[in-house]
Amino acid sequence: MRFRHADGSVVHLAYCTNVHPAEDLDGVLGQLRRFAGPIRERLGADRLGLGLWLSRPVCDALIEGPGHVARLREALREEGLEVVTFNGFPYQGFHGDPAGASKLRVYHPDWTTPDRLRYTLDLARVLAGLLPGDVAAGSISTLPLAWRDPWTPERAETAAAALDELAAGLAQVAADTGRLIRVGFEPEPGCVVETTAQAAEHLGRADHDHLGVCLDACHLAVQFEDPREALRRLAGAGLPVVKLQASCALRVDDPADPAARAALAEFDEPRFLHQTRERGRPGGTDDLGEALDGGLPAAAPWAVHFHVPLHARPAPPLDSTQDVLDATLRELLGGPAALTRHVEVETYTWQALPADRRPRTDEELAGGIALELAWIRDRLLDLGLKEEAT
Repeated sequence: MRFRHADGSVVHLAYCTNVHPAEDLDGVLGQLRRFAGPIRERLGADRLGLGLWLSRPVCDALIEGPGHVARLREALREEGLEVVTFNGFPYQGFHGDPAGASKLRVYHPDWTTPDRLRYTLDLARVLAGLLPGDVAAGSISTLPLAWRDPWTPERAETAAAALDELAAGLAQVAADTGRLIRVGFEPEPGCVVETTAQAAEHLGRADHDHLGVCLDACHLAVQFEDPREALRRLAGAGLPVVKLQASCALRVDDPADPAARAALAEFDEPRFLHQTRERGRPGGTDDLGEALDGGLPAAAPWAVHFHVPLHARPAPPLDSTQDVLDATLRELLGGPAALTRHVEVETYTWQALPADRRPRTDEELAGGIALELAWIRDRLLDLGLKEEAT
């Protein structure tokens, strides 16, 4: 969906397809028919934006076979879909085996490896081939350099050199295709860059024509960052917000309450990492189970890196950080100028919710995502943006 800001710019709203596991091109094409098309119909929208997640094997297939890009572009057209942004954070096997490999696998390969650089530049070329004809710029979100351990001066130098190569490669994509693709590094708890202050520190000298920040509202809330101060910090460093990932974290005001702890325990699942932070306390735990086992003192509210549906706040004694998402939208898009043009709903954890809250069918999942998009649409309209028809 597209919205016109008061400054005249177009703001694109999409949902991220990393909620759907797919490791080959046929799987991606199937997502469009099974989910994205029906979601668009539920919303009554002429056009629906997708934030595509393409695993390394799918990206390979698209790079090696130009006809495959045309096939994907046609499939998007048939379903009334468009793509202006990619999620380039997970490399492959994002959903994986629920009881399988380490939860840290999503952070590999990182920006100290040539594989991450090649993958991101390949994504940029694919995205340039998928952008609608009237859209000049696209975005790709990526991991915030690496997981924090190990991080040495040598690895930092390697990553800095990779970012220089990335900016040069994106400039070449623009020269070859006429399309600007920008990459946004996504601060996340536990990583080298987990806050906007660290983004300013590590990325402040990057090429800001091509590189910036992907601001994830869930991660912002988990770190107990104030959206207004966070955006001032990024602006002071000259870092553009390439994309907003519209997401809500899980929050509990009294984590010492036995009922609250029992409710939290239902969200302690084996597939994804759920970093947990306590307000006013430096550091935190790398997973929810560690916090519940005594890793945090439970003397102040907790925020948990578990992307909960935007529109449906959990029942008390739990809550979500919907207020932080609201404030972030207001700071980015409620002023005289749009401070980002790409908004992507990124609730990839629908199938990791407690069993009684998971969608049981394709139709239920499509319905839930449609409700999230409708919730965001209403917020954008409340901020004065105007929805545009095709």
